[in-house]
Amino acid sequence: MRAGITILPEYPWSEAEGRWRRAEEYGFAHAWTFDHLGWRELVDGPWFGSVPTVTAAALATSRIELGLLVATPAFRHPVPFARELTALDDISRGRFTLGLGAGGGPGRYDHDVFGGSGGSGGSGDPGRIAPVGPDGSRAARFAEFTGLLDTLLTTDGADWHGTYYTAEGARNGPGCVRAPRLPFVVAANGPKAMDVAARYGEGWITTGTNRDDLESWWASLTELSERFDAALERRGRPRAQVRRFLQTDGAPVFSLGSASLYAEFLGRAGELGFTDVVAPWPRAEGVFAGSEDVLDTVAADVLPGLER
Repeated sequence: MRAGITILPEYPWSEAEGRWRRAEEYGFAHAWTFDHLGWRELVDGPWFGSVPTVTAAALATSRIELGLLVATPAFRHPVPFARELTALDDISRGRFTLGLGAGGGPGRYDHDVFGGSGGSGGSGDPGRIAPVGPDGSRAARFAEFTGLLDTLLTTDGADWHGTYYTAEGARNGPGCVRAPRLPFVVAANGPKAMDVAARYGEGWITTGTNRDDLESWWASLTELSERFDAALERRGRPRAQVRRFLQTDGAPVFSLGSASLYAEFLGRAGELGFTDVVAPWPRAEGVFAGSEDVLDTVAADVLPGLER
């Protein structure tokens, strides 16, 4: 089992740097930030770009794996994004992992900030974000987004003529530190996204299904794990080839409410076959409210027995 922590990009770097350094010092295996333009109830507060934040974190740390949870097609085009990823991979010396997801639709800030279209442009306008409509095309756009990123990071001079994106002779030099490319961890609960995870992912990540009580939430994870097993089988991939990440944001209780509760989350996740657990850094109030002091106890009593 490997443990990770999510640090929201809401802090100026003078405050954030210490958290990223502490995540490494505590002994977490990986640390992440959210890749959004704004997020839920925090949309009116301070929020910083995820790529510069993780770049700074890479320079402030030396061991810990770093990543985005999760990059989506909602406001990114694969061609320039691939260049940013190559730079992150280089600056981190191969410690960067990309979390990928389909992104939210209407009612989510990343969608609505573009006037409700989730962006504009498309295959005929390759420099813009591909639009998505209400007809289920979000899943198709995500599959193409992920496939094109895979191509861009592994192929020099790539051409792509898809439904949502176009690329002509896209260069990828110098390539990624880890061959054939940096790892993808794909967020998926539904069958179409699970197929993307089974096809392209070095890891699969889920928050479970929204439930009112903890036991029901754990039951949802059992069901989702079985569905992902089936998706892997359809793609002919061995189960051991794909890491399984549990993002505890979706739990009806805060997983870092206490060190004992956190240890229970790790144990139950391991029983379900998850290889990694990612929990949010405690915040002073509101979402993920808790005490940062619990991290000291977790670092002393829980993390030493885990893989790094």
